[in-house]
Amino acid sequence: MRVLELGTLIAGPFAGRMLADYGADVIKIEQPGAGDPLREWGRQVDGHGSLWSMVQGRGKRSIALDLHDASAQHAVRALATTADVLIENFRPGRLEGWGLGPDRLHELNPGLVIVRISGFGQTGPLADQACFGTIGEAVGGMRYLTGEPERPPARVGLSLGDSIAALYAVIGALLALRARVGTGHGQVVDVALAESVFSLLEGVLPEYSYDGLIRERTGNIAHNSAPTNMYQCADGVYIVVGANSTPLFRRLARVIGRPDLGADPELQRNPGRVRRADELDAAIEAWTLGRSSREALTILRGERIPVGRINSIADIVNEPQFQEREMLVPVIDKRLKRPVLTPGIVPKLSRAPAWTPTLGKDVGQDTEAVLAEIAEQLENRT
Repeated sequence: MRVLELGTLIAGPFAGRMLADYGADVIKIEQPGAGDPLREWGRQVDGHGSLWSMVQGRGKRSIALDLHDASAQHAVRALATTADVLIENFRPGRLEGWGLGPDRLHELNPGLVIVRISGFGQTGPLADQACFGTIGEAVGGMRYLTGEPERPPARVGLSLGDSIAALYAVIGALLALRARVGTGHGQVVDVALAESVFSLLEGVLPEYSYDGLIRERTGNIAHNSAPTNMYQCADGVYIVVGANSTPLFRRLARVIGRPDLGADPELQRNPGRVRRADELDAAIEAWTLGRSSREALTILRGERIPVGRINSIADIVNEPQFQEREMLVPVIDKRLKRPVLTPGIVPKLSRAPAWTPTLGKDVGQDTEAVLAEIAEQLENRT
């Protein structure tokens, strides 16, 4: 499968990265010179861009084309005739302004799947507004629900809105490719950041429409179930415990030395536990504060109670589970002074070919080779 990636920064390139991880020939088109702005985000490496961009660009070929230039637009149209998927995350209308809109590209390649990622989608009153993932998180409702009740809304520590949209972009691309098998025709996959975030809001919308309930920030407390929270251990480490089914709760109550809670009639169902969540959290943390995080984890896991340490990246690197599952993949690159760890691929496929990790190329490193290859392919067609 050949994929043309015209996007920049996070959502579009992340979608391209996922497809490249599974063997797609992803050709990343970048502005000559500085390239994708993501190359300037985060820790820089000796003139080769950021480590983040080197991971985001792994498995891709990079060509440098100025899409404002007519000859570059002609080159993209030629590339599109040989592609299965095109990914872009410009503001709606930008592709059309360059003569690269779906109508034009589908004339050249009726089977092309065009994935368009934008802040608010290709239609609607906000369609032409600029938008980043943080804006999508705010407009889509995630930011309102994030943080402590007495504090202003908080940002999730990662560019989650962009990443969610990228996942939907890949799902949409694969659905459209599957549909093409029966029809021979590609289509437009329209992904909006704000809608991608909004789609994850669980019961927030039906609760509001049915009862007028506006869900508010609850911090680390799970809104719908208890006990589920984070608890501090004697060594200062926090763990998260989720014992929100009745059998799990009874088991936890026994483990922490509070069988009275496990036998309390009001606590035999989740609604009663939610009403008394503060009481339950206090009892659980009284137990965890008397033990190191290692001891607490060992005891709770021994009882099959869902629990996990709140890991820093240093903790993750030393976590045997991530190591055994090949989620910490070392890459040696001649541009770097030492090996660098990159995230493994998700999900794992039982029949997938062996994966050889690489890092993203320098801007335009493959321009001449790719354009010559495309020219040859088009010539052979004629």
